[in-house]
Amino acid sequence: MLRPWVEEDAPAFLDIYSRDEVIRWLGPHPRRVTVTTLEIARERLRFGEERVAGLSAPMGLWAIVPINAVRDEPVGTMMLMPLEDAAGPTDQVEIGWHLHPDHQGRGYATEAANAVVDAAAAAGLEEVLALTDLDNEPSQRVALRLGMEDEGTTDRWFGLTLRQYRKVLYI
Repeated sequence: MLRPWVEEDAPAFLDIYSRDEVIRWLGPHPRRVTVTTLEIARERLRFGEERVAGLSAPMGLWAIVPINAVRDEPVGTMMLMPLEDAAGPTDQVEIGWHLHPDHQGRGYATEAANAVVDAAAAAGLEEVLALTDLDNEPSQRVALRLGMEDEGTTDRWFGLTLRQYRKVLYI
């Protein structure tokens, strides 16, 4: 299930984003854990809400919650967000996923991403990109399972060298 992150999710957010196994793939170098307290987790959740506030559906950031979960506790994040490069906003859209290490390899990222790809296609988006760290083979396998084309490396996004995948959406 995909749903918005809420403030009550701060403990789960902290548990996910305070782990080196997650952070090692995210953001600019040097990559280090910065979500170290519940207050920081709450601040990041508020920042995420602000970041998506002006976006039109299906753009957004969602909590991934297993349907069979005993509690309504997120195990990861799914995103569909507009991309910017050094020149500013572009017409490109990124799809991405982050999962708690205990929940990786169970198909959650692929299932959630397929749902978001379907929503993107229904909304008329022409394509989506997935950007992965060069060594993030699990995320690269998810991109391939989504039917994305591996376009090789690019230095266009976030000041990083990344592997770029593209999926053309047919309506």
